[in-house]
Amino acid sequence: MLVTQPAPLDRRLSIAPMMDWTDRHCRFFHRLLAPEALLYTEMVTTGAILHNDPARFLAFDPGESPVALQLGGSEPDDLAAATAIAEAWPYAEINLNCGCPSDRVQSGRFGACLMAEPARVADCVAAMQAATTKPVTVKCRIGIDDSDEEAFLDRFVDQVAAAGCVVFIVHARKAWLSGLSPKENREVPPLNHGRVGRLKQRRPDLTIVLNGGITEPERAAAAVRAVDGIMIGRVAYQDPYRLPAFTRALQDPGFADPDRRDVLAAMRDYTTKAAAEGTPVRAVARHVLGLYNGEPGARAWRRRLSETMHQDDAGPALLAPPAEAPRPQAPPLEPAGRRSAL
Repeated sequence: MLVTQPAPLDRRLSIAPMMDWTDRHCRFFHRLLAPEALLYTEMVTTGAILHNDPARFLAFDPGESPVALQLGGSEPDDLAAATAIAEAWPYAEINLNCGCPSDRVQSGRFGACLMAEPARVADCVAAMQAATTKPVTVKCRIGIDDSDEEAFLDRFVDQVAAAGCVVFIVHARKAWLSGLSPKENREVPPLNHGRVGRLKQRRPDLTIVLNGGITEPERAAAAVRAVDGIMIGRVAYQDPYRLPAFTRALQDPGFADPDRRDVLAAMRDYTTKAAAEGTPVRAVARHVLGLYNGEPGARAWRRRLSETMHQDDAGPALLAPPAEAPRPQAPPLEPAGRRSAL
């Protein structure tokens, strides 16, 4: 089958899909700090879209774009139907989750366990492609359980690529389908960035994005030489003001750090709009808690925000910058005659 290149997207920097974290409010916040990054939704299951009001799961603010929709599912017909419904929203890409190892996801026969069924994944990709004009991509691991990382990943990628997928986002860790929690699966299996680089060397016709364990912009700049892009995850959420440095390292060397106060002002405006549509302030405010990490007054600011955003009368004004911490006072100098000898 002839592999057709998708519409060009800047994949040098992307922010990973993270359950309970990268919702539409979080993505709007991240966009203020990383203007060119490709943002991903949380994983949305086909059932959620097919059996509910799809706008509840698919709607997003145009200011978030470009945004990729990550779908969870394993039935080609359901994935095709969900993809067709998603056409009503301006997503830049539709991504299939083949990397999540949680028991709940496995019970639905999707996520990382799908890597054991590359033929099924290929069928899913083909069905999704037939339902959209947008790129259909796959996010996976380098292997599962006791599989051989070299042969297993090559076989999986080759079979799925033969169905027309040309973009793979690869988390450079194995997924253990039993014995480890989802959190442990993000930390315990050893990283193998070199394996992802070798995949790119073997398949230069494919777009390969490296995910997993990259928390420093300098390391991202070095790692991207072997692949086509870097996807970051928890560091973007827990320490969001580092996103401008990742932007400089991977996309725009001249990008300047935005003023945190300007970011908060934009978030207050956004929160006002969201509140008018029925969204509680806490749904937005929880995502900005890490904005002032390491700055004077950050701890008190986080505490104030955490304690008040759940109150019934919490409003957008809650998203005010912290008061500047007082400068440390130098000890008074003693008169010359009273100084102690050292």
